[in-house]
Amino acid sequence: MPNWISRLLGGGVNAPAETKTFSGHTVMSLSQLGAPNWSNRGFASLVNQGFARNPVVYRCVRLIAETANRVPLVVVENGRKVDEHPLASLLGRPNGRQSGGEMLEAVYAYLQTAGNAYLQAGLVEGEVKALFCLRPDRMKVVAGADGWPVAYDYTAAGRTMRLPQDGALPSVLHMALFHPMDDHYGMAPLEAAQTSLDIHNAAGEWNKALLDNAARPSGALVYSAAGGSLTEDQFERLKTELEQNFAGAGNAGRPMLLEGGLDWKTIALTPRDMDFIEAKHAAARDIALAFGVPPMLLGIPGDNTYANLAEANRALWRQTLIPLVVRVADELSNWLSPAFGGAVIEPDFDGVEALAEDRAALWSRVCGAEFLSDAEKRAMLGI
Repeated sequence: MPNWISRLLGGGVNAPAETKTFSGHTVMSLSQLGAPNWSNRGFASLVNQGFARNPVVYRCVRLIAETANRVPLVVVENGRKVDEHPLASLLGRPNGRQSGGEMLEAVYAYLQTAGNAYLQAGLVEGEVKALFCLRPDRMKVVAGADGWPVAYDYTAAGRTMRLPQDGALPSVLHMALFHPMDDHYGMAPLEAAQTSLDIHNAAGEWNKALLDNAARPSGALVYSAAGGSLTEDQFERLKTELEQNFAGAGNAGRPMLLEGGLDWKTIALTPRDMDFIEAKHAAARDIALAFGVPPMLLGIPGDNTYANLAEANRALWRQTLIPLVVRVADELSNWLSPAFGGAVIEPDFDGVEALAEDRAALWSRVCGAEFLSDAEKRAMLGI
């Protein structure tokens, strides 16, 4: 009676020889999904992956910064707008390398990408003679014993300069968007859109790889002939022919002739199965949502929230741009007002075409109020 070793090895010494035949069965290995790869949440990584590589992020940031910059900031002294004033001249030409519009555009863009924007005052004999916009990734808060910032360290070219905040006018204005988990630094819309940003970028990379691979999803050539398996020489020759004749975008659409028991088995989802286009549009809409930009203004299909572009444009102004411009103007005013005799900085929305209907309605309501005097009406209209 054969023991367990002989049964495991196929029988004893006197056991009859067995003849094995290849039945053409194919063994396939299925692997589980791996963990997703997310980009880093640092400023440099988000800017490189988002602003520098993603068209949706780039357009959102540019749209907000350039459109908000169209609102002029005016100087108001004793309740009246003044054109000739040192503060107005400073805002018009803050330094020798930038105009006022360039500086404000950088401020708006940094708030969207970093959540923080820094302005440094150039002081000469105690007077503000220049304003400089500093890169957020080079700034570091120096907190005092009570936790409040007492200075800022600015690092560039391997050198660190400390900018104190203890003077009559703090040398640095730090504007930060709200962050629920950080006492000093703000949270940017770009950081909130990171998941959708990675999905959108991954979809673009997958699409590019698919095009480079002759627009075919990955699969396997299955050899199911009854004669056995491929020899080493046959395997290498088949692999070489596939790479030379069927791989790459230049061979897209070239027919493949299979013979000798070869069969092609697709082992990946097709773009149609993945609902590729809709998934990319959904990620783009989420990115636009994080920035507060109506997707209709970016040309993203599937957004029927607004009846037309004019209504979407008004929504952009009311929900995103006006709060942003008002906040920046208030920050600048509170910072610079003591150095310029109490003059304040206010945004002037009267010249904004998208808000013309809103301004006309305000004028109509105020002018129709018969219980108000002309002086009160002019004060309500900011004249």
